[in-house]
This record gives sequence, C-alpha cells and structure tokens, in this order.
Amino acid sequence: MKNDLNALNNYLFEELERLNDDETLDNDDNLDKELKRAKAISGISTSIVNNAKVILDAHKFANELGIEDPKKVFLLENNNEKVD
Repeated sequence: MKNDLNALNNYLFEELERLNDDETLDNDDNLDKELKRAKAISGISTSIVNNAKVILDAHKFANELGIEDPKKVFLLENNNEKVD
C-alpha cells in the first residue's frame, strides 16, 4: 500500500468504481457492506487531506520565517519570548 496523495486519489476512484458496479452490489448485504466501506474510506481520506494541509501550511510558514531545517518545521517553540 502506497502512502501518498496520488495513491489516496486512486483508492477513492477505486471505491467510486465499486459503488458504481451493479453486478457487485446485486444484493442488500453487498450494498450495505460497500456503503460502510465507502463511509470509512471517506472519513479517513478527509483526515489524511487535512493533515496534508497542515503540513503544507507549516512548510509555507517556515519558508516565510526563513527556517531551512525541515526537522524544525514541526517543533513548537517560543524561544523564551514573552507572550502577552
């Protein structure tokens, strides 16, 4: 299993194809099972995409601040600055 957004896109389209396959969903049990799978895939996909957005925003913010070390992008520090 690949773990990137391109693979996620492929998995989503595969699920869409399964939902559109009348032969596979020929009875209520198969339909119910596939709908539950689709709902689970959708929920997990939303979390993955939201996480990717956070990572992208963190890298953009790091670039704005001139942070070049990728390891420091996700460290939460205030460098002893007083916060009012």
